[in-house]
Amino acid sequence: MLIRIDPSSSEPLFAQLAAAVRGAAARGELRAGERLPGARELADSLGVNLHTVLRGYQQLRDEGLVELRRGRGAVLTEQATNGLAGLRQAVADVVTQARRLGMTDNDLIDLIRTEFR
Repeated sequence: MLIRIDPSSSEPLFAQLAAAVRGAAARGELRAGERLPGARELADSLGVNLHTVLRGYQQLRDEGLVELRRGRGAVLTEQATNGLAGLRQAVADVVTQARRLGMTDNDLIDLIRTEFR
């Protein structure tokens, strides 16, 4: 798993780290039960403070996406790997509703692009 952060972004570094882990789990790059890199190791590789990594891991723990285990570090939960399934269902529901409203594919794509920004 490759974690990238942008120090010039207005989004806090710990939030970027948590988002990178969420995204990797949603894309299937991480599996339930898999260990995340150690906080010290990750902090060193990203060039950030140890507490930044710990705060990102704590955010994921608070969301139920990782378990923090003494001696084992951060371990991905089953819930973290189910995120993409929920998103796929939400997209399917949106597509169904858009069809009922007579929207074209391009109309829906434009709407999503607008909302994504």
